[in-house]
Amino acid sequence: MRRHGDSGFTLLEVLVAMVVLSVAIVTLIQLASQGLRLLRVSGEHQEAVMLADRLARAADVSREAVDTGHEGSFDWERRTRLVVVPGDLTPVGPGGADTPRLLSLSVTVKWAGGRSVEVSTLRLAQGSGITP
Repeated sequence: MRRHGDSGFTLLEVLVAMVVLSVAIVTLIQLASQGLRLLRVSGEHQEAVMLADRLARAADVSREAVDTGHEGSFDWERRTRLVVVPGDLTPVGPGGADTPRLLSLSVTVKWAGGRSVEVSTLRLAQGSGITP
């Protein structure tokens, strides 16, 4: 019970308020740092996908090949392989159409922390570099 002349907070009330405030501040700092880490990882992933897409678009799809390289903080591998097209899927047309030559194109980009991204697609072979 307080007297009329006593005003203010007790030492216990001040200590409890400080503990609550410090826990709230620490939680906010941890959330902010986690958000920054996620932003960095997301940016790296986006750069890796853009690199993989660019490498896939620039690929020579006339032959089977394995190419590797390094760009910035990324290591990449581009693999082109012949895909056998089943006979019942080959086109039959006038003049005995040739069997299409289909290539599987896969680009894998790796970077720090064991992270990686892979972009894969199928393309028709250009030129006569592959014999089925």
